[in-house]
Amino acid sequence: MTDLLITGGTVADGTGAAPRRADVAVAGGRVEAVGDLAGRPAARTLDASGHVVAPGFVDVHTHSDLTLLSEPRAHSAVRQGVTTVVVGNCGLGVTPVAADRAALRAAAGYLDLDPAVRWDWSDLPGYLAALGAARPSVNVAALVAHIPLRAAAAGFGDRPAGAAELDRMRGLLDDALAAGAAGVSTGLVYAPACYAREDELETLGRAAAARGRLFAWHVRDYADGLLDSVRQALRVAASTGCRTQISHLVAVGRRNHGSVARALELIDGARAAGVDVAFDIYPYLAGNAPLSQLLPAWAQEGGEGPMRERLGDRAVRARVAAEWRDMPHSWDDITVSRVPGGSGDVTGRTVAGIARETGTDPREVALDLTAAYGNGVQMVAGGRSERDLLDALTHPAAVIGSDGQALDPDGPTGRGVPHPRSYGCYPRLFAEYVRWPGGLGLAEAVRKCTSAPAERAGLTGRGVLRPGAAADIAVFDPARIADRATFTAPQQYPDGIRAVLVGGRPVVEDGAHGGARPGEILRIP
Repeated sequence: MTDLLITGGTVADGTGAAPRRADVAVAGGRVEAVGDLAGRPAARTLDASGHVVAPGFVDVHTHSDLTLLSEPRAHSAVRQGVTTVVVGNCGLGVTPVAADRAALRAAAGYLDLDPAVRWDWSDLPGYLAALGAARPSVNVAALVAHIPLRAAAAGFGDRPAGAAELDRMRGLLDDALAAGAAGVSTGLVYAPACYAREDELETLGRAAAARGRLFAWHVRDYADGLLDSVRQALRVAASTGCRTQISHLVAVGRRNHGSVARALELIDGARAAGVDVAFDIYPYLAGNAPLSQLLPAWAQEGGEGPMRERLGDRAVRARVAAEWRDMPHSWDDITVSRVPGGSGDVTGRTVAGIARETGTDPREVALDLTAAYGNGVQMVAGGRSERDLLDALTHPAAVIGSDGQALDPDGPTGRGVPHPRSYGCYPRLFAEYVRWPGGLGLAEAVRKCTSAPAERAGLTGRGVLRPGAAADIAVFDPARIADRATFTAPQQYPDGIRAVLVGGRPVVEDGAHGGARPGEILRIP
């Protein structure tokens, strides 16, 4: 017998096909049938009249590597319709642990929101086993991150990787790909990945290409050097043949507004030449990152410990401050969103505002925070262009990725003033960029959130509603779906989400999490 029959809804099946009135039958964790199923016997029926029935959203760009171990119910993700997440993005990751464990954990401070989470693994199989034992509410696939790969092979220093070190990286990566990783990611603003030369990136790309996996790029510069950085990613993609994903394609700083359109021209040219490249984007005009990302690469050398010690040297601070004089954004655009251990006196305030109140140079404020707390200090950085965002969102190669984390507002991962994308990315897309005249069509928006990112990540049988596909389903009211999370009050769940099913089991109904944790750990064969 059918386990669940969803009746009366408008099915947007994830392929981009026109939405249609149809029922959806679910049995054994799979979609059993889609169509006119009136009279079909079922153990349970869900009336979806007036609602869209879509595949659950596939968030191809998350940083939930450790937050899912802190709170596997994945509250802020699944309550907005996300049923599958990809972790290990931007070169920030937790495996392999072949370098100094404490140094690697410090390098991943942006991910590490709950000190109680233990790192008991040494490789990808061990990490995936830990995730499986936690029984998350969402499905999880993993990229292999460049930072732990480089740390394992070449340490945290600023130097080219030698032939033996490149071979070590390639071997570690291939082991993880063989164990089911969806691909590899780099983050070329974070130490020690920022010290990688192009031959090292080509080594990663060739390993990914050999197994048909994804290479995701946080490129070297999203500000004045955006176009050169995109060109580098496209060169590596063309020379290695790897499937390439450029992460969060944005232009930072008002003087760079309009650069996204030119970056898209480069991407179009590469795609026309046969390069398999796409990108992800989220519907906000501000980003979120470690405050230490603003430091020049030389100041980050050696890992977090040496970086913090270095920032106690007045000559070093003067040199960094001098390099910051021509920053592409203002310190009024930079808000401190989280500090390890609390520090509520600065959280939620701009660096410029803190400096004005204390009579200090904002550069000194930023240096003091980074010296005291290292990579764990998070910032929300604004100053982006609505035109750039629209150009990216509407491009055919764009997919939606939150760049957020699965957070629990009542637990350690929900502290501070996190970026609202972790709570409202997908509802915001439909509320702000689908409902308005001339925006994305419903079918195309659903495709960008479901089958398109699933295909980029190599997740077969996900992101579509068709017989045999996984029954990961989001049911939402197209007139009511909206984000409620704001930059000043982000810990708020969205409106308009009727139900979210993972593997055919209801996880969220009428906005409430029922406690089910049916997520699968997805390994790419």
